[in-house]
Amino acid sequence: MLTKYSQLRDKIIPAFEKAHGPGYQALILVDNSQGHCAYAEDALVVSRMNFRPGGKQARLCDDWFNDGDMKVVQKMIFPPDHPEFLNQPKGMKQVLVERGLWENRLHMQCKACPEDALDCCAKRILERQPDFKNQKSLVQEVIEEAGHICLVLPKFHCELNFIEYFWGLVKRYLRVNCDYTFSTLQRNMPLALASVNKILIWKWQNRMIQWTEAYRDGLAVKEAQMRVQAFSSKKYTSHRRIPDRIAAAFD
Repeated sequence: MLTKYSQLRDKIIPAFEKAHGPGYQALILVDNSQGHCAYAEDALVVSRMNFRPGGKQARLCDDWFNDGDMKVVQKMIFPPDHPEFLNQPKGMKQVLVERGLWENRLHMQCKACPEDALDCCAKRILERQPDFKNQKSLVQEVIEEAGHICLVLPKFHCELNFIEYFWGLVKRYLRVNCDYTFSTLQRNMPLALASVNKILIWKWQNRMIQWTEAYRDGLAVKEAQMRVQAFSSKKYTSHRRIPDRIAAAFD
């Protein structure tokens, strides 16, 4: 059975590349949901680490840190000839020691880290390191490794993802034409997908751009909604045109 990641890598991206040919790059918008923000098994996630070496903890991939102007690669696993922890994960303390960030006062994790604390515990210090902080989700890694662009949307802002409107109409079609059998669902799914007018999709895209413009100008949600509604009530010549300021961000 295909996972959502193998579907993305083996079906969706190849379908895009086949349809558009070489030289085209997809911009894929991804919801900031728990599922889409999952990490690879060896990703640099501090919560998967123990405080001390060995034991039951994840075997993380090699990482890096800045030593002055130099970028130093750091192994997260002890070498096979290590006298005590041969081929074992290093743990938080050892990683901090090698980076010159260890202090004897540190413990693994605070019960509740102060919001403005930078070095209250080992977990907080590592989470703020550039390599851990910039760890990408598995969805991002799959998309970018294929040479395309992944844009993760902010949490709780479905108005920035116009596919939500698309799925809403698709689900409505399926509900209206439902007899509660799987065979009917299979037959109706392609019909439901084809039932959504392309012009309507372009209008949704334009609405999303207006929301983006409103937020970029510093408006709060209520004020942004008022602007978008005011824009939607006006007549405009092309709902396919992307504002110059938005287009320039992708140049």
